[in-house]
Amino acid sequence: METTKTRSIGSNTDGRSTITPIKAIVRDRYGSAEGLQLRNLEIPEPLENQVLLKVHAAGLDRGVWHLMTGRPYLVRLAGYGVGRPKNIKLGTDVAGVVQAVGKNVTAFRVGDRVFGECDGSLAEYAVARADKLSSMPSSATFEQAAAVPGSGLTALQALRDHGRVQAGQRVLVIGASGGVGTFAVQLARAFGAVVTGVCSTAKAELVRSIGAEEVVDYTRTDLTHTDKRFDLILDIAGNRPLSKLRRLLTQTGTLVIVGGEGGDPWTGGMQRQLRAMLPSFTQQRLVAFITNGNSSDLRTLAGLMDTLKLSPVIDRVCSLPEVPQAMRDLEAGRVRGKVVVSISSPA
Repeated sequence: METTKTRSIGSNTDGRSTITPIKAIVRDRYGSAEGLQLRNLEIPEPLENQVLLKVHAAGLDRGVWHLMTGRPYLVRLAGYGVGRPKNIKLGTDVAGVVQAVGKNVTAFRVGDRVFGECDGSLAEYAVARADKLSSMPSSATFEQAAAVPGSGLTALQALRDHGRVQAGQRVLVIGASGGVGTFAVQLARAFGAVVTGVCSTAKAELVRSIGAEEVVDYTRTDLTHTDKRFDLILDIAGNRPLSKLRRLLTQTGTLVIVGGEGGDPWTGGMQRQLRAMLPSFTQQRLVAFITNGNSSDLRTLAGLMDTLKLSPVIDRVCSLPEVPQAMRDLEAGRVRGKVVVSISSPA
């Protein structure tokens, strides 16, 4: 994780520079949403390969929750701080307007509308690496664009790169009503696949409306007892045993593990991901991966949005002071698609 410097902006009547505070959601230690605070900070300054953004909107997802809680503990060992978080700010998904660029940045200019990933998007200003940003879809609002990056990139790479999805294949999306799942259903359809989505009763109509030809209500149906077989399964933030999921695959099918919940405090749902990477003695493929944030795939998602093949599902738009409650709802599974935080109004 890159650190950033801070700078002074503005001036007093006598010409001396002053610090203009910005509002940001922060936490001083790992823990629940009760530890989140809305605090004044200094505006960050971009390093040579970064841009400074005026943040108009930021997205919330399970990744933010993991960084807030520091669970599983392997998250902390990935460079985020063992005892306390190195970066007190939260938030990754961002959409905003470029305010300044580092000396090595050539892809963007001041005034460009961009979206992508950064460290600390739940703030009025944030810095982001230029190679993790793209121009916003021309058809999208800031709120729509902010809902896309992390979840959209994960769904795209899970299907296209790791699942190797093909037109006509039968694709099962487990967790189809969540942030990644709602993108995965739409992208699988865009790739020409026949999609079955798995979700709860209350979210079945939503999953059907975004392109699933069949919806399985896991509260009423034991998915692992079906006779149907799938060419590709995306299991998103699940905890089902790999052995049961493999029974749902065709002989040459692929299972892609996307995140995971539960498990012990150290590895959490990552235990299944680790097991999926072990050598297999069948023709079936088991895959786990880490999402790669990059400009090229963001441009792909932007193009799909502009051609109306992809539309983010937004549960609601909230303000910075409402972030703690939104995180509680996210943890409790009360969110359909994404929650977006509106931070600055367009000029």
